[in-house]
Amino acid sequence: MFSMFNINYRSGEPIYQQIYNEVVKEISLGLLRPQEKIAAVRELAATLGINPNTVSKAYQLLEQNGYIYSLVGKGSFVSDSSGKLAGLKENTMNNLKREIKTACDLGILYEDVLRVTDEIYHGGGKSYA
Repeated sequence: MFSMFNINYRSGEPIYQQIYNEVVKEISLGLLRPQEKIAAVRELAATLGINPNTVSKAYQLLEQNGYIYSLVGKGSFVSDSSGKLAGLKENTMNNLKREIKTACDLGILYEDVLRVTDEIYHGGGKSYA
């Protein structure tokens, strides 16, 4: 199942997108493994105190993007998306390198880039999305 999701109800980001991001993160970190059953829509909705339609929307998006699959009467399961995640990570690293290069070219200090990175990784509270 899922570890405790980091859902921010005050964020401008839709809750279904936050659920999607958290599931992808848990798959990427190996906390959710291929073929592992994930929480039922109603179960996760009750745990998070949200409408089941919100969880359903996140699950539909996860399935469309190949991160999970559903079996009628059995539930939803984690897909083997290791290849997809490897490509996503590589693309993200390339984008990060490009953005850091731009920051450098604009004269943004190395220390400021590190501060922002630290805030993001350690929950500085500010959203940079």
